[in-house]
Amino acid sequence: MYLPRSLISHLYLHLLRTHHPLSPPVLLLVALEPDSLCACRILTTLLKRDYIPHKIQPIAGYGDLASAGEGMVRPMRTSEGGNGGVVVCLGVGGLVDLGAVLGIESEEGDLGGVEVWVVDARRPWNLGNVFGGMSHLDEQQSRRRGVDRGRIEQSYHPGQGGIIVFDDGDIDEELGAEREAYCALAQMPDVDDDGEDSDDEDDESINDGRTRRKRKSCSDAGEEDSEEEDIQRPQRRRRTDDSFVFAPSRSRSASPRILDSNTTSPPADPSPRALRRRLRRLRRKHQDVLHKYYELGNSYSEPVSSLMYSLASELGREDNDLLWLSIIGVGSLDLYGRSMIGVGITHTADDSGLVAGPGWGGERIERIRQILRDEVRRLNPPTLSEAGPMNRLGEGGMDAIPTHARSPTDTAIRLSPEPHFLLIRHWSLYDSMLHSPYLSARLHIWSDAGRKRLHKLLAKMGVSLTQCKQSYTHMDMDLKRGLRARLRKYAPVYGLDGLVPPEASAARGREGWGFVRNWGFKACLSSADVGVIIGAILEVGKGVVMSSGQERMDRARGEDVEPVDVDGRGEGEEWVGRFWQAYDALENIDALKSALPTAMHLHRAILRTGTALLEKKQIRHLRAFRMAVVKEGPDVSLFTHPAALTKLALWLGQAIVEQERERKGGMILGKGGRGTPLVVAGLNERRGVYVVVGTGRGGGAIATVRAKEKEEKKEKKRKEREARKAERERRRAAAEENDGEEQEEEEEEDDDDESSDDDDEDAVSEEITKRRGYGLNRFGNAFQEVVEETNARVRIDSFEHCVVEVRADDLAAFLEALSMKTVVG
Repeated sequence: MYLPRSLISHLYLHLLRTHHPLSPPVLLLVALEPDSLCACRILTTLLKRDYIPHKIQPIAGYGDLASAGEGMVRPMRTSEGGNGGVVVCLGVGGLVDLGAVLGIESEEGDLGGVEVWVVDARRPWNLGNVFGGMSHLDEQQSRRRGVDRGRIEQSYHPGQGGIIVFDDGDIDEELGAEREAYCALAQMPDVDDDGEDSDDEDDESINDGRTRRKRKSCSDAGEEDSEEEDIQRPQRRRRTDDSFVFAPSRSRSASPRILDSNTTSPPADPSPRALRRRLRRLRRKHQDVLHKYYELGNSYSEPVSSLMYSLASELGREDNDLLWLSIIGVGSLDLYGRSMIGVGITHTADDSGLVAGPGWGGERIERIRQILRDEVRRLNPPTLSEAGPMNRLGEGGMDAIPTHARSPTDTAIRLSPEPHFLLIRHWSLYDSMLHSPYLSARLHIWSDAGRKRLHKLLAKMGVSLTQCKQSYTHMDMDLKRGLRARLRKYAPVYGLDGLVPPEASAARGREGWGFVRNWGFKACLSSADVGVIIGAILEVGKGVVMSSGQERMDRARGEDVEPVDVDGRGEGEEWVGRFWQAYDALENIDALKSALPTAMHLHRAILRTGTALLEKKQIRHLRAFRMAVVKEGPDVSLFTHPAALTKLALWLGQAIVEQERERKGGMILGKGGRGTPLVVAGLNERRGVYVVVGTGRGGGAIATVRAKEKEEKKEKKRKEREARKAERERRRAAAEENDGEEQEEEEEEDDDDESSDDDDEDAVSEEITKRRGYGLNRFGNAFQEVVEETNARVRIDSFEHCVVEVRADDLAAFLEALSMKTVVG
């Protein structure tokens, strides 16, 4: 079943009304990622305010999910002696059959009073969760309980058990055909297919080869008549006169049938064989619809934290704390390249200064960010001094990004013109620019020439190396005030369009601006800074930063490390411990600040490793993608976590795109200018496996905006053509006797037809890019195909289906087979 966006608070309100002291606690299964972590914080805040007991269980992968189902969810079933209850999956289980994975579905389909809420941003959905979830009930019983073909209505009464998916709007808008196909298949009776396929093929060959003159018995002819009438339903042609009715026979016999005029011929009932054939064809048709949906590839929709904030807003519980958590969760998807076409890069930039870089993009994310900006202004109204006519569009008249609070009790959230620098408030300006993925890719920071470009940019801006290499908070105030204006002036010279957001205006507002929050005089952090720090805690942990290079080398060589962890359970337990560190850091500003060195250490390692791979030319170009293997160096152990390896892959992907752009004179390799897919493998020496990550071509908000502008231009041209055509018709009607004018008009019409043909060709090429599934990341499907076709020892345990683990000995064969697959839709 699925819960429409308009009823997002329906389940929670019922939980609030029916809760009592003896009720079982709500179980939260949370994925180990910043977005799900922020959503968990929002939901637990609501539960605490309503005095509803709850328990949090971090989930590292499908293995942990099955273990949690066996040890925690299954005992809640009434048939197991439990009292039922509510299980909330945040970023967990949207792509699999949760009833089977959790082990709570009986043979009759009953979940034993356990109600599972699924909130996940990953796509494609498992349609059994979306349109099923109450398979033990028929359609009439479901309607009486307030469920219409999987859709929960206002009359639905929760607490009866089942799997309920929270819809962000995509299911109602985009999955209409899949809904019809799934419900039709659920209502179809089972048909035995043994021996029927060969009969279908024989019958089809007979129908196609009508030149054969094989005589049939009367019973065979009658059966064939009923089959063809039921399947094709053609119009029977009849010729009548005074004595008889002649109907051409469908049999192979050439002799017509003569019927008495007094005799009536009722339509023959379809034979059981014809009904089975029709049912099988209809079943295959609906199965093809579901199969095509699953084969589209992986993508991302609205973040989980945004949905949880919508729930809080619907309940009237929104405040600055919940808003800040939602902002962090939404922004974290950009850090991991999660987009509406899967995990990939975005390498385009808008001249007006829109955001450029990895991200899920599209018009929806822009609407969500605009809503968040409106919420910031609503919950943090400006003071009288800030609301003057000079400061209506700026933030207090300050052109520099804020670095400190305005009072000891200032905890407000504000909009800030954040540049695309990394941890600028906590690093020096030079290091922040050096480790910025966007800036390092555009300037080719991995080479000496790229470092010189950075120095020239700083020199043109009038910033000395002495100034920019000290802490940003201690820089000269005049330099900080003029930094944004100087970047807007000189950044386009080096191809850095969109490095800083545009000026605030009445038309566009503060589009592209970031979010900043203060904790009194203790700290001032942007939402991007918090996302980077929380991600580093989850991926690396606080205790990994080494004081010397020799210690890093010892760890990379495997000296003084834990025993071999073949199944990854020990590693999963370590990741769960990091989850609690990140969970506490979201509310403890001191713990958050103490993790800053961890984030800096991780991004230094990304720059070092990426530079080494590019300088040594260790990136190979296979048939379907590019490939890089990280198996040596001081930072190998950092990239055993899939999320850290994904950040490295995105850094490399942007660098490769810029290399190709420069090599091909501004053109980007790949269809649609989206670049080439990339596969990065990181060696885990302790376990003897490679972690493999596949990133797609990318896409995002800028590509969507440009596509929209192109569509508007095409619509304008179409209207101009229609206007010219109407003018020609008017002139032709007024001067139809003048042959010369008609000839000129015909020539003009031919020219316009040629231009319209060109526009039609452009429309066809654009239609291909708009096709459903175009450009989606299909590495998850390709990994499954390789596993089925080869003997490679592969472990698919991550919720991110573009991530797998391959035994070190099988990596070469695995990549060779993968190169023959389609990895982008």
